[in-house]
Amino acid sequence: MEYKFVSNLKKYRQLANLTQEELAEKVLVRRETIVRLEAGKYNPSLKLAIDISRALQAPIEEIFVFE
Repeated sequence: MEYKFVSNLKKYRQLANLTQEELAEKVLVRRETIVRLEAGKYNPSLKLAIDISRALQAPIEEIFVFE
């Protein structure tokens, strides 16, 4: 079964007034990883999803949605 992955990362990153580079530094990944996550082309590991959720102070299930 194929699940649709929707990323609201860009919206939440912008609400937190962070650039892609700043968010990448906070969660210890490359900016390219943030670009791919925002485009919905990459599913984050659970640890990365939690780190991003904490950095943006938003629930994981609102940032990353599996339909």
